Amino acid sequence: MAEAADFQGMRTSPARRWLRRSASLLTGAPLMAGLLCGPAAPAAHAAEDATGSRTVDVSLDTFTPAAPGSKDTITISGTVINEGKQTITDAHVDLRVGQKLSGRTSIDRAAERTGYDPGLDGPEVDDKYTVEIPRLASGISHDFRLSVPADELDLDEDGGVYQLGVSLSGQTANVPFDQVLGIERTFLPWQPEAVEKKTRLTYLWPLISSTHLTSETGSDEQQTPVFEDESLAAELSPGGRLDQLVSLGNGLPVTWVMDPDLLATVDAMTRDYQVKKGNTTVPGKNQAVAKRWLSDLEAAVQGREVVALPFADPDLASLAHRGKSVSGSLSHLQPATEVAAITVETVLHVKASTDFAWPVEGAIDSSIVDVATSAGAHNVIARSDSLQDSLGYTPTAARPIGGGTTAVVADSRLSKAFRGDMTRSDTSTLAVQEFLAQSLAVTHQAPDKQRSIVVAPQRVPTAAQAQSMARALQALGNQRWAQPLDLVGAAHAKPDTDANTEVPSASQYPRKLRQQELPVEVFQDVRGTQETLDMFEGILTQADRVNTPFGRAIDRELSVSWRGNPVAAQQYRTGVRSYLRDLTEEVQLIEKSDVTLSGRSATIPVTVQNELVQGIDHLVLRLTAHNPTRLNLDGDKGMVEQRVRIDGGHSQTVKFPASANANGQVQMTAQLYTQDGKLYGKAMNFTVKVSEITPTVMLVIAGGVLLLVLAGIRMYTQRKRAAAREAAAAEAEEASKDGDSAADGTDEEASKDGDSAADEAESTRGDIDSPDPGQASDPGTNTRPESGDPSGAGEKVDR
Repeated sequence: MAEAADFQGMRTSPARRWLRRSASLLTGAPLMAGLLCGPAAPAAHAAEDATGSRTVDVSLDTFTPAAPGSKDTITISGTVINEGKQTITDAHVDLRVGQKLSGRTSIDRAAERTGYDPGLDGPEVDDKYTVEIPRLASGISHDFRLSVPADELDLDEDGGVYQLGVSLSGQTANVPFDQVLGIERTFLPWQPEAVEKKTRLTYLWPLISSTHLTSETGSDEQQTPVFEDESLAAELSPGGRLDQLVSLGNGLPVTWVMDPDLLATVDAMTRDYQVKKGNTTVPGKNQAVAKRWLSDLEAAVQGREVVALPFADPDLASLAHRGKSVSGSLSHLQPATEVAAITVETVLHVKASTDFAWPVEGAIDSSIVDVATSAGAHNVIARSDSLQDSLGYTPTAARPIGGGTTAVVADSRLSKAFRGDMTRSDTSTLAVQEFLAQSLAVTHQAPDKQRSIVVAPQRVPTAAQAQSMARALQALGNQRWAQPLDLVGAAHAKPDTDANTEVPSASQYPRKLRQQELPVEVFQDVRGTQETLDMFEGILTQADRVNTPFGRAIDRELSVSWRGNPVAAQQYRTGVRSYLRDLTEEVQLIEKSDVTLSGRSATIPVTVQNELVQGIDHLVLRLTAHNPTRLNLDGDKGMVEQRVRIDGGHSQTVKFPASANANGQVQMTAQLYTQDGKLYGKAMNFTVKVSEITPTVMLVIAGGVLLLVLAGIRMYTQRKRAAAREAAAAEAEEASKDGDSAADGTDEEASKDGDSAADEAESTRGDIDSPDPGQASDPGTNTRPESGDPSGAGEKVDR
């Protein structure tokens, strides 16, 4: 850095400086004549070309103090770079005070002006505040530092905004006299004494990030969360974006505006968590980073106003313009608002206001206002380039727009002051000075009116942008023309009766913003996922284990953060839907082979398997016969139902009684239903073969015929034996005994044969009458008995 004192031994003589200034005046005289006698624009261009003001690039790296008082010394440091082809000699860097600017529009025009204009940029400040640069070769840069007491600048005691120029003047071989070769302008907000009616300024400090959590959780009791990656840890680490927002915002007079999803995500990171890596997950390692950040944030917001947006910061404009056409889309807003308040209080131990809605870029129309307030909010944060005024001053932010709703209109210029790349110190310095100048101009517009102004910066500021914002707010700390006010106070401020309160029509909504909105397909996907989730919850004994992770994942699908990133948005929705479908398929029917019924009555078993870690209930298994005249169920019905309740990691076999009326095949369908009659899972089809006269029945009939034959033989034998006794009465006693013995032997054998046949027939008759206990092709009554034993190591279990 080079200060004026560093070059005291190399200063040019007073006579030479007089000649140099005379040459400058001679050069500028024709230009001034052109300004007075000719068109303004050509004269300005002539000034640029004649002085070579585009040869040197001048950048301003620091400006302190940003809002100086009457006793302060203004110090400006920066760099000059010779971008020309010739060496510059006898150069010096000086300060020029331009005209006092009359209003906000004049500040806008001054900020857009380029090149040197002696009529607007003003003369050099006294020589003793210049920095001499004897030689500046082509392509070479040189640092400088100017220090000038504020009371040396001859500024108005009433205050105002001045344009301040830092220029480099010197000579080249082609032009051997003093000329302005480069200049950079900034603004000097000058208010030496505090005004009577200060502007009350509300600055929103947003803590919002993109989606990092998936819908997946572990099957353990704690439901270990799964993150997409570790990118959030980088933002939370020292120097990261979110770390800077917390450290800079601590102590600033701001209103914290938070997405509770960020708090919930960081809170989940403070405990065990998993991170996706390919097709698997690995343990996360940044618990300490998350704990430190949450601790710092909690300390920063104590005693401060906190506004909580609906969970995951839903895209209100997309919901209004495209989501309303899909039933159920708006139903997510109220739960998201309720969860927001609970999350902030649980994580940060402070109560947050949920009475504010913040559409993208503060752009509103009537449909956006309707959607924004449907969740219970009574205040909509809009922006002045959406709800425009034709007044000669900036009115108070609060505007009643009907229906008990207040539009809190943020100032467009101030809200957009720190956009762009603020990593360059010169860009940041100019942005801070212009912000302060615009804020002072607001106060000077109507000094007899005390107004409330709101600043709503970019939703996701970078670390560099946050640093620039903080410097501007610190400069306002002297409160000479502005004083802080929280957002609730701004919303309750007395409205300006002349301010515009007419909400723009839908046709006035910016086309660029409309092109970035979430498509209708997003809301259709959300509806499908929600319907599946509702059905799944209805059969679970611990529904909260899926309601919380999937409910919040659906909220994230509607987030503003997906704007401009449709591919990632689609991937996230697909991941949520696929994972939920996989869980629902853990409860399913086990496939059956075809069944053969032997006899008129039997039972048909169907097995339901539950591979979840929690039990299921309120599930109904329905079995339908497509030909009930051939095979009916439960009496004369063609359909029968039974309730199913299965513990986690078990299965259950449900038996249905069936009755056959005729031979043939019958198509059967088994289907699970929820308690309210909605289909659950895939249907299972199988065939039942009915045979009324089976081989078993034929065997029974044959046995009966055999019994009859044996009975006839016995009767014939007995009759023959009686006739023989009567005819041979005279035979000898020994012969009679022999005959009787033979007959007895025959009788005994016949009796045994008859008894054996009768027993066989009786056994066959019993098979016909009794139901079939089951088919060989059917699974057992319970493939995994409900013993309470833990699931096997290779078994897939989940929520």
